[in-house]
Amino acid sequence: MTTSTESKQAYQEKVKAQLNKLNAQIDELKAKGEQAKADAQVEYHSKMEELYTMRDAAQAKFEELQQTSEEAWSEIQQGFEKAWTELNNAWETALAKFQ
Repeated sequence: MTTSTESKQAYQEKVKAQLNKLNAQIDELKAKGEQAKADAQVEYHSKMEELYTMRDAAQAKFEELQQTSEEAWSEIQQGFEKAWTELNNAWETALAKFQ
C-alpha cells in the first residue's frame, strides 16, 4: 500500500509532465498562429491570451498543491483538477479552431 506522501508525489510528477506537455503544445500553436493571416491574428491572439491566463492559473494551483500539507492536499487537488479541466477545454477549443 502506498502512503499518501507517495501518492501526492506521484500526482505532482504527473501534473508537472502534463503542464510541460501543454506548454510545448501552446508554443507550437503560437508558431502556427504567427503564420496566420492578419484577419485571423486578432482572434488568435485573444485565444492565446485566454490560454496563457488559464495555464498560469493551473500552474499556480500546482504550486499551491506542492506546498500544501497532507491534511489539505485533497481539497487543493480538487481545485487543481477543476483548473486543469478548464485549461484543457480551452486548449481543445483553440486547437480545433487554429489547426
